[in-house]
Amino acid sequence: MSLGFLIFLSVLQGVTELFPVSSLGHTLLAPALVGMHVDQHAPQLIPFLVALHLGTALALLWYFRQRWIELVKGWFGTLSGQRSDDGHMMWALIIGTIPAGLVGLLLERRLEQVFHDLRIVAMALILNGVLLWVGDRIQRARAHQPPEKLSFRQAFLVGLAQIGALVPGFSRSGLTMIAGNAAGLTAERAAEFAFLLGTPIIFAAGVLELPKLFKAPEQLGDALLGGVLTAIAAYLSVRFLMRYFEGRGRLATFGVYCIVAGALCLAWLMTHGQPA
Repeated sequence: MSLGFLIFLSVLQGVTELFPVSSLGHTLLAPALVGMHVDQHAPQLIPFLVALHLGTALALLWYFRQRWIELVKGWFGTLSGQRSDDGHMMWALIIGTIPAGLVGLLLERRLEQVFHDLRIVAMALILNGVLLWVGDRIQRARAHQPPEKLSFRQAFLVGLAQIGALVPGFSRSGLTMIAGNAAGLTAERAAEFAFLLGTPIIFAAGVLELPKLFKAPEQLGDALLGGVLTAIAAYLSVRFLMRYFEGRGRLATFGVYCIVAGALCLAWLMTHGQPA
């Protein structure tokens, strides 16, 4: 892998993993459209992409480090009978992590087959944009006061939304934000919950898949450099997005982008065919 291609993939991953536009969809579609070759059948592809995800997870852990400390302290407090908002939030995150974690383990091999048809990825990106636009409309139309905290049932339902992101083209952060909005959270709190909820999933996926890289030692250097570059891009992205949603930023903006980008990619693939 050339240095330029590695930098391209790493920055692309770091930005699109947190922006609600599907990192995996962009990682598969963008290189094909600009003439960069990605061997989708290479057994090291997914482990390498997951190595980049580890960079994202580390960036999220660092950005929310103080929040995680408070959550962990609150969780340990609940084990001794103390009640707190932080403890409740930590249990909500644990419950919300379960659905996608179980489904990912059970359907991993079947879902990998979707990676090989870029037309499906492009169509999923379009549908992701539609969902973002609809979710934004629902959030804007809500008039009641946002809840102080999610119930465990709501946290589980928000966690279910992450399952859709196992198909490339759908955004994990985007689907989780939509579900959080539907549960009544503000855009800012839905974004924070999405990033906190995604951290253990992203990190666990990296830990599970990373050993496969050792079967191809020549990829270790690329993975390490890619992870560092991805972490930098992801940290800058989460800083931007939290400020964006604090300022009443809209999911619909990303929805329109996904619809247009997905439609253009699909049209290109239909006229030029799928890259070999």
